[in-house]
Order: sequence, then C-alpha cells, then structure tokens
Amino acid sequence: MEELSGVLPAIKHAKDFEKVLKSKKQKYMVFLESRLSQIPNLVRYAKRENKKVLIHADLIQGLKADEYGIEFLIRDVKVDGIISTRGNVIGLAKKHNLLAIQRLFVLDSHALEHNLKIINNVKPDYIEVLPGLIPKIIREVNESTNLPVIAGGLIRTEEDVENAMDGGAKAVTTSNSSLWDL
Repeated sequence: MEELSGVLPAIKHAKDFEKVLKSKKQKYMVFLESRLSQIPNLVRYAKRENKKVLIHADLIQGLKADEYGIEFLIRDVKVDGIISTRGNVIGLAKKHNLLAIQRLFVLDSHALEHNLKIINNVKPDYIEVLPGLIPKIIREVNESTNLPVIAGGLIRTEEDVENAMDGGAKAVTTSNSSLWDL
C-alpha cells in the first residue's frame, strides 16, 4: 500500500475538484459533503486522470455507511479508500483491502481514550486527528497506536501544516486550496 504524505486536498466544490484534476502534484483527493448520485462520475473522472480517491463515508448524502453502502463504494464506484468515524466501516474497508482511515475527534481526554481503544481493536491504516492543530495530541495518538496520523480540521495556514507535520503527522487534509501545493 502506498504511503500518504504531504497535503491531501479535501474536495467540497466542483471548482476544487477541477483544480485537483489538473494538478500534476496531487495524487490523492478526499471527497467530503457530496451527494451519492455524483460520486460515481466524479470517481470515474478522477481515475481517468490517474488520481486516487478517498471517500468520507459519513459525509456522503444518501449513502448509508453500512455493509451495503460500503460494498457499493468498493465494487461499483471503485474508490481507493474510506474515511469514517465508525469502527465497523473501517473494518469493512480493511476486509476489502481498501485504505482505511479512522477519523478521530479530540474533544476531551475521555473521547481520546475511548477512541484509542476502538482504534487499537480496528487497526486502521491511518488515523485522521481533528482538529489537526494540536501537535502534542498528534504525537500522543501516533505513539499510543503505532499508526500513521493525518491531521485535519481547522488547517488554514502554511504554519498550521508545518506544525501538524512537526507534531508527527504524515499528511494533512484541508479544503483550503491555497495550501494544496505545499
């Protein structure tokens, strides 16, 4: 499996999708907040341009993030990876040899401890820590799980990207297109 690194574009709007398609630097893209009816065509266009697509299964309108919904993304849409907060969805992605990214919201110490237990059971390929502005927590999650960490959420500046990477993040997701070519 190929290692994720650098800035991963998180797509929310059509103009952002077109920008990533034209980019020679960006190999991966993350689809957020899209409608299920749009996903097959978007993935097909991305694949035509040799891009790899990660789908945030929890945010796709009209998709039920269960075994059948994930099976649709895998067999019919042919996504390259799944992002989810749900352990069962990550387990399904892993079962089907897709890149599996567990999204972790760090709200407080209890949430962190609870989610680390789930992550240690599910063993995703990556953990996306949100908000990605806390290098100390990024490092703690990496050390507690021995899994690579992606920083996401509230990444707005080049300094935010640098701080996350200095904290041990392997990659950063952001919808701020001005940061995609860092």
